[in-house]
Amino acid sequence: MSQRIVIAGASMGGLRAAERLRAGGFTGEIVAVGDEAHLPYNRPPLSKEALASEVTHEAVAFRLRPAVADVTWRLGVPIAAADLAVRAVRLADGTELAYDGLVVATGMRPRRLPVPGPVAGRHVVRTLEDAATLRAELTPGTRVLVIGAGFIGCEVAATARVLGCPVTVVAPEAAPMLRPLGAELGAALQRRHEAEGVSFLLGRTVRRFLGDGPQAAQPAQPTQPTQPTQPAQTAKTGGSGTGAGRVSGAELSDGTVVEADVVVEAVGSASNTEWLDGNGLDLSDGVLCDNALRVEGRSRLVAVGDVARFPNPRYDEVARRVEHWSIPTDTAKRAVPSLLADLGHAAHDPVPFAPLPTFWSDQYGLRIQSFGAPALGGDDIRVLEGDLGGEVVVGYHDGGRLVGVVMIGLPSAVARYRTELMNTPTAA
Repeated sequence: MSQRIVIAGASMGGLRAAERLRAGGFTGEIVAVGDEAHLPYNRPPLSKEALASEVTHEAVAFRLRPAVADVTWRLGVPIAAADLAVRAVRLADGTELAYDGLVVATGMRPRRLPVPGPVAGRHVVRTLEDAATLRAELTPGTRVLVIGAGFIGCEVAATARVLGCPVTVVAPEAAPMLRPLGAELGAALQRRHEAEGVSFLLGRTVRRFLGDGPQAAQPAQPTQPTQPTQPAQTAKTGGSGTGAGRVSGAELSDGTVVEADVVVEAVGSASNTEWLDGNGLDLSDGVLCDNALRVEGRSRLVAVGDVARFPNPRYDEVARRVEHWSIPTDTAKRAVPSLLADLGHAAHDPVPFAPLPTFWSDQYGLRIQSFGAPALGGDDIRVLEGDLGGEVVVGYHDGGRLVGVVMIGLPSAVARYRTELMNTPTAA
């Protein structure tokens, strides 16, 4: 009898899982279920080059290889619930799908600020629709307030400046991108943004959004979740006046008022796991997996992408989620063989899964690249090459062991440092 594998999630992780299933010799039915109406596409450009131009699916769509031409894509309909005991999922339209194997690839959604204020003019950046709606408002002279100074916030700030918008960034940290980069490199990148005209108000949070009319009871919904049953991150009502209720600025925790025509909330993300509630899983931060990407060691159930929380013996035995572009591909390469072994199509792979996380960021023509886990070496940060005012390589060490590098420029050094990190002995 032919077997069916359901892939919950139709973004990059879902696509990579489908590709690996076919590459691994699985000839049964594959059904990929996604809440968006689009076939899989690349998300990182949405806050960078795609946002700076016309946002279209064609510009960011992944090429579908012939091997996955027979995959069934159930798009625009999220999974509402799963019953792992009977191996079945229920879609939001009532359809029930039995499965022999299940891949969890539902990813993340943007968080929203639970503070009072109006709705219109507040944005997040996660989907094509998010980016297209924001891009339409980024006209020259439009005052942009970015809440959050992580990579997404700084990328949006850089893109908005290139488009001729005055930009202010507000964040509670003391420097942009503080956690992944550290104070010195974060401050150096802040100076580069300031040289381009971006203003920073750091060490502060948003007390309330200001507006020109009646306020709605909750903010505009972020990227539509993969599950309709998730609890919404809503904002409280607030403000007064008459009109459309569009945001006109924000009052900060220290009383500062920032005027703005557009607000971008880049304050982190939450895992799309509510559809797995009631199955006895640890969903406290994504989906807890073992090193083989089996969800809590369960047979026929694996996770891929940034929803998967797994231990990486390259560093230690702590299970962590990794929200880097390379992770969907890396985790699919490990999770799918585990699933196929459970289904009797392959032998179990005894080799430990120890990926080297990789990400990049483009800001004002600067290419920022990272390899490894810089956040784990935040107590011992050293400039390895160059200087913070120009092209530079910064190393992050844990117990004297190099665990991550961040590079600005110096493309000729990429292969050397990547190789060094790959060859660094794993944690004892």
